[in-house]
Amino acid sequence: MSKQYFHGKGVVVKVFADDRKGSRHQKFTVKLKPNKSVVVVHNIDLSQRINQLKIGDLVEFYGVYQWNRFGGLVHWTHKSANVAEHKSGWIKHHNIIYQ
Repeated sequence: MSKQYFHGKGVVVKVFADDRKGSRHQKFTVKLKPNKSVVVVHNIDLSQRINQLKIGDLVEFYGVYQWNRFGGLVHWTHKSANVAEHKSGWIKHHNIIYQ
């Protein structure tokens, strides 16, 4: 299966508790447009956590899109140690790039 890279921008509509099982992840839902949203799953073992993230914030992001029955999620929002394996992703929040 080929990787689908996705660049999006939208408003944070839900912030979940950090997932601390295995690699730690920060998770939040971004509304892209009416009836379209995506969950962003940001690895905080490989990138800095976005500490001031809250509902209503505008974020822009780039990472690997993975479809699921709920609409999908975006992960690999961090620098890649092996660019042949994955392109580097990122999240922009309040003009700060988290990678």
